[in-house]
Amino acid sequence: MFEKNLEMSFLLDFYGDVLSERKRSVMTMYYNEDLSLSEIADEIGISRQGVRELIKKSEDELTTLEQKLGLAQKSVIARECAERLKALLTDCEIDSPVKSEMLALAEALENNT
Repeated sequence: MFEKNLEMSFLLDFYGDVLSERKRSVMTMYYNEDLSLSEIADEIGISRQGVRELIKKSEDELTTLEQKLGLAQKSVIARECAERLKALLTDCEIDSPVKSEMLALAEALENNT
């Protein structure tokens, strides 16, 4: 069985614009819209095997991009660090403009990664 990989959905969200329109469309239908291979095949007018091959090639592209660039993993790490920093600052009993600015920066980082 051709099982869906949740990490691939994350990579699609992160690097999807790099894929060709056709590959991105098929991956979106498969991962985000949860369509079956047969449903996608009917939608775009190719065989079920053709859809499977497009998905496999797209997954390989996305995986290679992440292996070479690591941007998705760096984004996860940055978000986790921002969340931790925000928690530490929130627990800190010191009240100053610097703390407020640091909280604002942590929130901005958390929301933009």
